[in-house]
Amino acid sequence: MGKRLTQIATRTGDDGTTGLGDNTRVPKYHLRVQALGDVDELNSHIGLLLCEPLPAEVRELLIDVQHQLFNLGGELSIPGFELLKEAAVLQLDQALATHNSTLPRLQEFILPAGTRAAAQAHICRTVARRAERAVVALGAQEAVRETPRHYLNRLSDLMFVLSRVLNRMDGGDDVYWKSERLARSEADDAA
Repeated sequence: MGKRLTQIATRTGDDGTTGLGDNTRVPKYHLRVQALGDVDELNSHIGLLLCEPLPAEVRELLIDVQHQLFNLGGELSIPGFELLKEAAVLQLDQALATHNSTLPRLQEFILPAGTRAAAQAHICRTVARRAERAVVALGAQEAVRETPRHYLNRLSDLMFVLSRVLNRMDGGDDVYWKSERLARSEADDAA
C-alpha cells in the first residue's frame, strides 16, 4: 500500500495529474480517479448519515461499510491489488435480507423523501449507483475484479432498504409517488 500522508499540500497535482498507490501518475480525469472520487464521496455521505439518530445495528453496519469503502478505495488506487473481500458482499446480502424482512411489500414507487436520515440514505443510494457506474466504466477499459462492482450494487440496494427502515423509525412511512395510474385506480375503487 502507498505511503501514509504526512503532507497534504504537495503541489504535485498542479499539473493536472494525480498519483496512484503504485506510484504511477495519471490524469485527474482518468476513469480510475473518477471511480475513486465517487467512492470517496459515497463514504462522506455515509459519514453525514451517521450524524443522524440511528438504530444501533444500523449505525454499526454503516461504520463497517465506511471501512469497506476505504478498502475499496485502496483497491481502486492500486491497479491489480485486492483489499475488498467477497465476505463484505455477503455481509451486505445478510443485512439486506434482515432489514427487508421487516418492511411491508412495496405497492408503488416511493420518493426519496421522509425523515432527514431517510433522505440522506437515498442520497447515499444514488451516489453508490454513480460509483458503481464509474467502476463498470473503468472495468470496460482495465481489469477490475467483480467484488467492487458487486459491493456497490448491493450497497445501493441496502441504502434503499435502510431509507425505508429509517422512515419507519418513529412510526412514519414511505413517501409514495402519486402516479396517474394510482389516482385512477383509487377513483375507480371509490366509485
